[in-house]
Amino acid sequence: MWNYRLPNTGVFLAIALWFLLVAGGSRADVTAFIGATLIDGTGGVPRADAVILVRDGRIAAVGSRNEIRIPPETRVVDASGKWIVPGLIDAHIHFFQSGGLYTRPDVIDLRETRPYGDEIRSLRERIPDTLARYVASGVTSVVDVGGPLWTFQVRDRAMRTELAPRVAATGPLIATYFPRELKADDPALIKVDSAAESRSAVREILAHKPNLIKIWFIPLPGRSLVFQTAVVEAAIEMSHAVGTRVVVHATDLETARAAVVAGADILAHSVDDRRVDEAFIKLLKDRGVVYVTTLVVNEGYEEVLGRKVRLTDIERRLGDPEVIATFDDLAGLPARKRPWAYRWFSRDVAFWNLKRLQDSGVTIAAGTDAGNIGTLHGPALHREFELMAEAGLSPGEILAAATRGGARVMGRSAELGTVEQGKLADFVLLDADPLADVAHLRRIFRVVKGGEMFDPRAFEPGNGG
Repeated sequence: MWNYRLPNTGVFLAIALWFLLVAGGSRADVTAFIGATLIDGTGGVPRADAVILVRDGRIAAVGSRNEIRIPPETRVVDASGKWIVPGLIDAHIHFFQSGGLYTRPDVIDLRETRPYGDEIRSLRERIPDTLARYVASGVTSVVDVGGPLWTFQVRDRAMRTELAPRVAATGPLIATYFPRELKADDPALIKVDSAAESRSAVREILAHKPNLIKIWFIPLPGRSLVFQTAVVEAAIEMSHAVGTRVVVHATDLETARAAVVAGADILAHSVDDRRVDEAFIKLLKDRGVVYVTTLVVNEGYEEVLGRKVRLTDIERRLGDPEVIATFDDLAGLPARKRPWAYRWFSRDVAFWNLKRLQDSGVTIAAGTDAGNIGTLHGPALHREFELMAEAGLSPGEILAAATRGGARVMGRSAELGTVEQGKLADFVLLDADPLADVAHLRRIFRVVKGGEMFDPRAFEPGNGG
């Protein structure tokens, strides 16, 4: 059962009022968005003075104004002077983590200050707000790659909610390691120590109809990588036998290589310990593996635990203020509770690898690992874009990773990722050209999801947010 309170009631009143006055009541069977420059996500040349016809939540036609006949009584949205891109997709998030200071007691254990159960209850109560913040950020789809069984309820709730992204979910992570600090009645991980246990865990999760299976592949000292890979391989074989693809967390090059050889379909993170080699690149291309970026998550930990938080403008506007407020709690902790300097990855190596794989033709998907400490649900994807640009990717490549790449991870390329006839009507209207500067992706005028249009200003300070 879902037992929600509504935080930020003004947000939801503003949204409801906007739908009533702008969308509801004047809605026609067909909506035409006219006059924008369309970047449809296929890689083609942007189309000026475009027309997008939407019917029953799908794109009925796309073309220029002199190509598309607009039916009588069509609701017309004049998008002149705007740019339209496909709805953005965050290919790596976790709803069971809030993004706040208390959400990962295995990293910094503050359970004496705030019990882990209280943290989980609080973030569950704010799920409707979290879903809405994704839409306000232009993110119309997300992939939850690991969490308790209740995250399937989040997926199901999102399917019934207009103001929510489309959600793909894996359910519990099949884990080679289980941090005792994350123990809960409905745990986010299932620890496995053998191939038989691995297969059993997959069967348990499959009963809940996951969109994907997720494996948390953490090599343990004292055991051979070959033995541990066999445990992973058993889960992958069991999943593939019923047509379910597998995401694997593996951040070291040799672990990632072993995961792909074992059959992984998606790598959940950038490799950050060593530069990738030609054999690894060929392996990913030959097997069609999707590589998810998650650069921002490490920055989030470093900034919060290092007490040097630098929020972007969109994070200040659309981030959960209750979560952001917890960052300052670190200063009030006794010295024995404060963390040592945090650094888990090599930024230079991760950036170099991303650029090399992009240039080599590996499919890249943009993902944030949102929910981890310092990585805010919704707007964090825009900081991920900035880091991808610092790694050397062009705005067009970043947009492709955040649309077509994400659709590949979701397994919904036939419905999402581009603005084309027959696909779901998920797209974003922007005030500036995103191919000129990837930062323009945060200049959001309106968000359209399933043909319904939303004004993100409802979440900004002074507008009910």
